[in-house]
Amino acid sequence: MSQEQPRRRAQEPVKYGDVFASVEGELAGKPVAPKDAALMQTAENLTLGQVQKGAAASAMQSVATWNEDTGVVGHDSMNEIVAEQGVNVAASDLPGRHVITESIGGQVLGQYSQRAPLVSGPVVPENKNKSSGDDDGIDGGPITIGEALEATALTIGDKPVERSDAAAIQAAEVRATGRTTIAPGGVAAAAQSAATLNARTTRPEEKTKMADVLLGASSKLPSDKPVTRADVEGVTVAEIRNDPFLTTHPAGVSATVAAAARLNFSNKDRNEKDKVPDI
Repeated sequence: MSQEQPRRRAQEPVKYGDVFASVEGELAGKPVAPKDAALMQTAENLTLGQVQKGAAASAMQSVATWNEDTGVVGHDSMNEIVAEQGVNVAASDLPGRHVITESIGGQVLGQYSQRAPLVSGPVVPENKNKSSGDDDGIDGGPITIGEALEATALTIGDKPVERSDAAAIQAAEVRATGRTTIAPGGVAAAAQSAATLNARTTRPEEKTKMADVLLGASSKLPSDKPVTRADVEGVTVAEIRNDPFLTTHPAGVSATVAAAARLNFSNKDRNEKDKVPDI
């Protein structure tokens, strides 16, 4: 008499609703995907200067890795809600506290606060390369192209520079400076040189990494400007055209520039809504 083998239950993905109690609706039922996590990492780097321990990006990365390892999502997976509506990390100042709110598609994943010194106003380091006329807001003004490049170094700093990276960096520098040629000794020139040398180098540890090229990018650019949606298109096209698989890195230059543009747009919209009309 043959004995029926017990059926193994298919592995269920870990979803947003399993990780973030405040998430509801369609997003709650979506699995946390690798590209979702990479985009949130980028947003935290852009807004806060680094990925925060215990915040949304680190939680999403851990869960996305588990989902990928168990085969329930692909390495290049991204949820449509994230792709269409993006992620947002907003920082606001209260007396003695910095309040950080992280969200996807308008749904708050989490909110936490950090201690801050009691001062009369925000202390923001001056970016001498910013174009005159930039509207500095409570968070130090919109994110610039140089700052987006620096955030890329924080997110994928250990990645060897490839031809697609160099092309995206060049497109970003051209957008930032308004020049049609790259500056000798600048960020784009360094990226092109690194990509060329890396293509001839076989040992991974000897290759030039993204952090080697992009750290301090703001100070290396002759001029800088806030990231706009028009910049996103130019940088993305450059990266895709020079990638052998005609794709972009989930946390690469174009993805970071796109995240910066979304944050600039959402912060501008929020600031306009918060303005008190003159009486």
